[in-house]
Amino acid sequence: MTDQLYPEHGHDLGYIYTVSSLTKELKSLIEEAYPFIWVTGEISNCALPASGHIYFSLKDKDALIHCVMFRNQKKRLLFNLENGMKITGIGRLSLYEPRGSYQLIFEHIDAEGMGDLQIFFEQLKKKLALEGLFDEKHKKKIPFLPSKISIITSPSGAVIRDIIDVSQRRFPGIHLEVVPVKVQGENADLEIKNAIELINKMVKSPPVLSGLPTDFDQSTDLVIIIARGGGSLEDLSAFNSEIVARAVFESEIPVISAVGHETDYTICDFVADLRAPTPSVAAEMAVPEKKALLKSIFTLRYQMTGVLQFKVAEFKKQVKALNLRLKNPIHKVHDMRFKSEWLEQRMLSRIVEILKHHQQRVEWFTHSLLYVNHPQKKIVELRRETERISTRLSIAMSKIIDQYRTKTVSNKLKLEALSPTSVLKRGYSITRHLGNGQILRNAADADQGEDVEVLLSKGKMVCQVNKTIL
Repeated sequence: MTDQLYPEHGHDLGYIYTVSSLTKELKSLIEEAYPFIWVTGEISNCALPASGHIYFSLKDKDALIHCVMFRNQKKRLLFNLENGMKITGIGRLSLYEPRGSYQLIFEHIDAEGMGDLQIFFEQLKKKLALEGLFDEKHKKKIPFLPSKISIITSPSGAVIRDIIDVSQRRFPGIHLEVVPVKVQGENADLEIKNAIELINKMVKSPPVLSGLPTDFDQSTDLVIIIARGGGSLEDLSAFNSEIVARAVFESEIPVISAVGHETDYTICDFVADLRAPTPSVAAEMAVPEKKALLKSIFTLRYQMTGVLQFKVAEFKKQVKALNLRLKNPIHKVHDMRFKSEWLEQRMLSRIVEILKHHQQRVEWFTHSLLYVNHPQKKIVELRRETERISTRLSIAMSKIIDQYRTKTVSNKLKLEALSPTSVLKRGYSITRHLGNGQILRNAADADQGEDVEVLLSKGKMVCQVNKTIL
């Protein structure tokens, strides 16, 4: 058996493989046995590194295979691979030597249950919706009566004829501009994008026309209609392009999308400022009906004339009533003169009255000052009061002095009675040490032979202590 599988190693069952040699041999066997195979399953663990390759796992309920699709093959996919997506694809089985694991290298992948274009449509729709390209806040208002309508469509076919017929029928003489593009096939989306950008560029840098100011802004009343007839999803793929969607979103001129039939929806419809179910309806949305406008103008003109006539009649009545109420200016002047004279008399009478009142007050204040509150009278009264207070003060001071004089004599007599001199006059004496003058109160305080001083009523004596008796 070994000889059949590995003839290069002969019949030696004891041959020992290295890991590398065994891996290479298995890789050759797998790639030779399964060059290209169709495989179906569910995607999981999907990863897209910076290299541009895509790595994922393909599984069913019982098994899982590691898969890869290289960058060049991935570019041909119309949709992005996502986890949970069921696919069927053709690829070749190989073994990745560094890890020793086998993997499927896909060359082509189809989605199950939904076509590639439909998946691409749903994925792009989801992506642009998340970026806000479909939000109502970005939608521009379609002008009521555009000065020019730029139609981006194929120059041949029924679509452009329908738009022109409807526009001219509704408003003869409306300015229509046809920008011819391919509406399907290779580079159709690029032509549509370039047409949108060209129209916007012409608005920003318009040719100088006689009679128009140089700063005239045409973008305020222009409209772009992007139109084509119905078809399959493949036929409408140019209008499901991301570059067309972004060009419509960035257009400064309002865009009406009229792609396909009423049931057809494209990415261009979602991004546009207004979606029309058909190209003919787009022309009706962009152009008002001239007859209806003229009828409305005539009706409004008639109504306005009637209102003005009524207002004029009302104003005439008011003027007539005011004329009746208006007096002759001479009479008005006389009335004002009489009133002025009357007010003058009242003013003079009031002035005289006020002067009399103030004069009476002045007389009263004068009398009060001269006879009641005259300064000389006050001085005499104050002088009398001062003399009276001075007399009272002198009497009070004499009484206080007599009281203190009597008290002083009494205190002197008391002091003299208590004075040591008075005691000495009664025959007593005071004995004290000769040296320090300290008074002797006890005979024991004097030493025998000590000199002492004796104070008498008249004079003093120095004596020597010969004996002390206690």
